Amino acid sequence: MDLSDQIYKRKSCRKYSDDEIDMSAIREFMDNVKPLDSKINYSYEILTKDELNIRTRWNAPYYLALYSQKKENYGVNIGFIFQQLSLFLQSLDIGSCWVGMASIKENKPDFVITIAFGKSNDLTRDISQFKRKGLSEISDSEDERLIPAQLAPSAVNSQPWYFKHTDDGFDVYKVRHNIVKRKILGKWNDVDIGIALSHLYVSNPDTFEFKFENKKDLKGYEYIGPLKI
Repeated sequence: MDLSDQIYKRKSCRKYSDDEIDMSAIREFMDNVKPLDSKINYSYEILTKDELNIRTRWNAPYYLALYSQKKENYGVNIGFIFQQLSLFLQSLDIGSCWVGMASIKENKPDFVITIAFGKSNDLTRDISQFKRKGLSEISDSEDERLIPAQLAPSAVNSQPWYFKHTDDGFDVYKVRHNIVKRKILGKWNDVDIGIALSHLYVSNPDTFEFKFENKKDLKGYEYIGPLKI
């Protein structure tokens, strides 16, 4: 299934109707989703707003509560997996939004983050309406192959990704914030990196390759791993 077209029109949805949704398509899609690291166990639940503590001014009829083993890079893996689902929901005319300001009422140590979703009439936008950094700000040189990552959503639109060209692809980095920003965004920016990588995978499903790797950081950036698309 080609979901790449959804990248160029998706918006984070905050206006929903209370229409019911058949969840069978979601479960079937998740049975075949691609993880970034297959060694990290994860799971999800579909909950209603009454089962959550929600600290946003808006809410949705349904939420995905996402869980993971708290292994290294688990946030990146969660973002990668469930942004695929977000694009799939968009293809079904179902809006969604990553929500850091919500938590489940039942205490579960493997809980990571939620995604709001539901039927909506406010699903899409023109590509000119995206407010994003330029390609030269997220890479060492402008490269249109990175547009899918450029358009990825992120916590408070922080866009924490940076791509450095190599002989056969890119090195992927995450912005290293100061102490104040790290306290606010650090946890979510790992998820954001996974979301951006998810867009690159969906756009290049036959050639995408990525692995987590340790390497020397750049000034102001933390190394994540090598990428081919």
